[in-house]
Amino acid sequence: MSPTGPLSTTSNRWNARLWGVLLTVSTVIGLDALDVSMVGVALPSIRTDLGLSTSALQWVVSGYVLGYGGLLLLGGRAADLLGRRRVFLVAVSVFALASLLGGLVDSGALLIASRFVKGLAAAFTAPAALSIITTTFKEGPARNRAISIFAVFGASGYSAGLVLSGLLTEVGWRWTFLLPVPIALAALAFGSRFIPAYQAERSGGYDLPGAVTGALGALLLVFAVVEAPQIGWGAPRTLISFAAAAALLAAFVIIEKRSRHPLLRLGILRSGPLARANLGGVLFFGPYIGFQFVVMLYLQSVLHWSALQTALGFLPMALIVAVSSPRIEPLIERAGTSRAILGGVVAHVAGYLLFLRVDEHSGYFGSVFPSMVLLGIGFTLGFAALNIQATAGIADDEQGLAGGLLNTSLQVGGAIGLAITTAVLTANGGQDASAAALLTGLRPALTVVSGIAALGLLIALSGIRARRAPEPSTLPAVSADELV
Repeated sequence: MSPTGPLSTTSNRWNARLWGVLLTVSTVIGLDALDVSMVGVALPSIRTDLGLSTSALQWVVSGYVLGYGGLLLLGGRAADLLGRRRVFLVAVSVFALASLLGGLVDSGALLIASRFVKGLAAAFTAPAALSIITTTFKEGPARNRAISIFAVFGASGYSAGLVLSGLLTEVGWRWTFLLPVPIALAALAFGSRFIPAYQAERSGGYDLPGAVTGALGALLLVFAVVEAPQIGWGAPRTLISFAAAAALLAAFVIIEKRSRHPLLRLGILRSGPLARANLGGVLFFGPYIGFQFVVMLYLQSVLHWSALQTALGFLPMALIVAVSSPRIEPLIERAGTSRAILGGVVAHVAGYLLFLRVDEHSGYFGSVFPSMVLLGIGFTLGFAALNIQATAGIADDEQGLAGGLLNTSLQVGGAIGLAITTAVLTANGGQDASAAALLTGLRPALTVVSGIAALGLLIALSGIRARRAPEPSTLPAVSADELV
């Protein structure tokens, strides 16, 4: 029988059902991260087995990004309107099925299609999972602790995926697609048992025109950003794609202003903490994705590391996040989310700048390891604080929307960060296979990464100045009417 009704977190001790809810949704977020990291290492084997061109191969990754980044906003609002439990369970089921198909197909086109469907499913599970947490755990210490544990699973899933991908690819790349299937099915079973069957938070009509224009506009924007480094930022197709995306998103804004039941109530953007968290998320996650791409190239093409060695090189960062995140909640409570985000950004910028010292003969512990430690500290401070700030003070009936907005910002930021880094790397000779040429391109790319990340300092500092009122973690919930 499905559980019904809200759960209480007034006690300092959580019962088995509360832990069941938290661990179930956190496992799915960890699964999303694991799936993303596993595919990267398997790409060379996929290309050889399926005979894919380089441009087709990049869509194995970009197809997931397109589905995920393009539909996150719709996924977040669907959780609010259709019921979080229902959306979460259906999306996990679709994710499991797409994973199974991806491991069985013998066509590059079908593999890319399965990746798009997985991204689409993740676009619904991610905001639904976050909104389940924020509506289950009372705002303040309980919610902050839950979100910190939630962040641990994301980091652990990513690091586990890096290591497992190196091992599984030795057996066969298909196992990197099949491994998520039993994990998703287990999450589905536990979700059916533990997640309460909440009623949809709002009744009334659905904003179909807004859903169509918003989803198409976001999909086209992500598509243009992903394709631009391959075909050129000034290519006619790139310019047309950006223009069409802008037109669709402008139409979306007009529709939302006039709709009685908007997909995105624009008044929510007047929340200063939410706006700063979303902009900060773009500037926090985007540079990291670009940095990761650069470091992968450096370790494998300059230092000639294997895929497994490269994965293990990132492990210290993930271990710091996994060990520290469950204990970060008291610090966020004392310092506030804005100061925690500022500390995270400072650590990331320092880590990027330190990596500028590398050359063809750099040792791991002398040159790479310090950056990994700083990145781990940065993610521990920044990621949980961004999630808390983005959802604090938002009424329960818009928690899915708030979670969808933040995840959209992170995903779009990652796509833009990777696109800019790739463009700078290529423009400076980084496409050459030689170690010397690659290093020549890496340094300007890392400089751009550091500069983009440094812009996040301005957002974090503006949050500190604005927080003369109570920190977001102590603000009362804001109703929809109050922000209109």
